[in-house]
Amino acid sequence: MRINEEITAPKVRLVGDNIPEQGIYSISEALKKADELGLDLVEITAKADPPVCKIIDYQKYLYQQKKKAKEMKANSTKVVIKEIRFGPNTDEHDFQFKLKHAIGFLQEGSKVKASVFFKGRSILYVDQGEKLLLRFAVELEEYGRAEQMPKLEGKRMMMMIAPVKKK
Repeated sequence: MRINEEITAPKVRLVGDNIPEQGIYSISEALKKADELGLDLVEITAKADPPVCKIIDYQKYLYQQKKKAKEMKANSTKVVIKEIRFGPNTDEHDFQFKLKHAIGFLQEGSKVKASVFFKGRSILYVDQGEKLLLRFAVELEEYGRAEQMPKLEGKRMMMMIAPVKKK
């Protein structure tokens, strides 16, 4: 944004609350009005014909913009991804144990990345790994939904499960 003498247009449209008569003024008149009020002339829309300007306290305006940006950042949700790893021949007890953890993660609002890691010759059991992940997704159906189906990447098969929105 350009302020005061940085504005190059010969005429500007003045808008704002502290101006009794809004309208088109020459740049010198607009600067004089801003000076009388002890404020800055700030170009809001440069592309308009003539450019739109406002008479405001520029430092206060910058402060409010920073404050708004900080507030927006604080209100934004941070996505946390928790990973649960299986082997292709994971035992039933281990499966149930990891399922309990995944339910906890989904209830607290985190995404769960379930993966089956194939070591050495266990790559022969890709279909077992896929069945394991699909069963995992079915067991978690009431807590989360599968974002992507099991996908093999190198020696690892992965699946993402996102928490279900609470009503």
